[in-house]
Amino acid sequence: MFQTQLNRFGKKYKYFYEKISHLKTGEKVVDNINDLLNNQLNILVYNYIDMLSHAITEIEMIRELANDEPAYRSLTLSWFKHSPLFALIKELQNHKFKIIITTDHGTVRVKNPVKVVGDKNTSTNLRYKNGRNLNYNPKEVFEIRDPQKAHLPKTNISTSYIFAINDDFLAYPNNYNYYVSYYKDTFQH
Repeated sequence: MFQTQLNRFGKKYKYFYEKISHLKTGEKVVDNINDLLNNQLNILVYNYIDMLSHAITEIEMIRELANDEPAYRSLTLSWFKHSPLFALIKELQNHKFKIIITTDHGTVRVKNPVKVVGDKNTSTNLRYKNGRNLNYNPKEVFEIRDPQKAHLPKTNISTSYIFAINDDFLAYPNNYNYYVSYYKDTFQH
């Protein structure tokens, strides 16, 4: 996608892209720092925080380690202090190098379920839904009835989007109590 954007704007940059989901991949990037210094742009996507938020939902031991927000933040900070990312940042201090750190999304500890009814093609995400014929209480969600006005895809004529607000999450009435107990107090995005 980045290359497509460069092409679209007629730009030619020497760049490197790596999605880092494992410790060894991150260590390899640090070991090859001289290769990074030869590029005009380096894009590194660290997937740890995303993986942690999913693990808290799915793995009981991780859920107990990060049983509240301070524990979750502490676990994240501990990872960062011992991560190849931090080692890379410290090493780059010795070079004239601009670093930009950003995120594609955050996480919210969800606590309150909001009932939503949709057909089988409705998206499964807990913080937003898109589809047709969504039924919900409009006072409990942020809704977008005309996706094109918000620059969102419109897959059919009746596509709409709803987004959970605050620390809410969206749940279907089928197996409602099971899903509420499974997802309540987990970190979602």
